[in-house]
Amino acid sequence: MEVFALVGPLYRRVQRRIDLDAEQGVSVGVRAVLDLLRENGPLTVPQMGRAQSLSRQFVQRMVNEGAAAGLVEAVPNPAHARSSLIRLTDAGEAAITAIVAREHAVLRRTRGDLTDADVATTVRVLGRLLELFDDVELGAAEPPR
Repeated sequence: MEVFALVGPLYRRVQRRIDLDAEQGVSVGVRAVLDLLRENGPLTVPQMGRAQSLSRQFVQRMVNEGAAAGLVEAVPNPAHARSSLIRLTDAGEAAITAIVAREHAVLRRTRGDLTDADVATTVRVLGRLLELFDDVELGAAEPPR
């Protein structure tokens, strides 16, 4: 329960920091889409929703916002004619690269007493906690506003 007590406020503070530092008007939701595409290459909206535990409708709104800003584009999906693949544009690639670099600079300011083992343990613990809730229905999930 101590972990949950820290994760919620941490998530909300990070979300607020991203909003405050938004580059090129990139919201938290669009940033998540850009980063997911940077890490995985082109994906469909439903794939992105499942990967982020968000509703397809919310992801579609973020994709539309990113497309309007010229950061992502829809391309034909050879595997499914009715579900386009979404991919980064050059502008989207540049934007997410700059955003991630800025975020990494902030994270480097943590105290030097965190080891690689500490980080690995944290990732393992949070991953296990996430697995505990795999059965939770995510169909209407949207992030808090």
